[in-house]
Amino acid sequence: MILISVRSYRRSVTPDRSAVIDDVNQYDAGGPYLFDVGVIALAHTETPVRESALSYVRDAVAGEIDAVVPYPALFGAHTVLTTYYGLSNADASRLLENFMDAKRIHWYDELPEHVVRGGFSRASDANVGGWDGYYAQVAIDEGVNTVLTIDDDFERFDAFETEIILSPDEFRELNRFLGN
Repeated sequence: MILISVRSYRRSVTPDRSAVIDDVNQYDAGGPYLFDVGVIALAHTETPVRESALSYVRDAVAGEIDAVVPYPALFGAHTVLTTYYGLSNADASRLLENFMDAKRIHWYDELPEHVVRGGFSRASDANVGGWDGYYAQVAIDEGVNTVLTIDDDFERFDAFETEIILSPDEFRELNRFLGN
């Protein structure tokens, strides 16, 4: 399935957080988007750098961008929320169950053998973790144009674009927030 968006609405915040910039594009050339675990988790936190992730999640929930989210990414986000961001199991579960109620998101709910084998093959070829290989294979099978992420592992794949949603300064701020 290939999803094509005819309109994209992006809300971003200036670096000094003093103003919100609204940008309406006639065509969303970057979508459909696959949401990586880190983006989903970050959007559901109270970190000072969550706005970029949260704006993508809001746009996906509102149907302003075409989003593909594999269900296993929610389990990964739960682990990140409880392990690194300090949320309780109950709070992380509640937040992610609420996110699952979004009807305009394409929830990828398959785990066929060819996708698993393809994921392992991509993980091996790109020298990335198995989950990243799996998400790359899902992106390819679903016709995703852009993977949204907070790290650069997906840049090793040529079949789609990778958008790292945090600037280097924001990533440093996130690491300070997490105590790294």
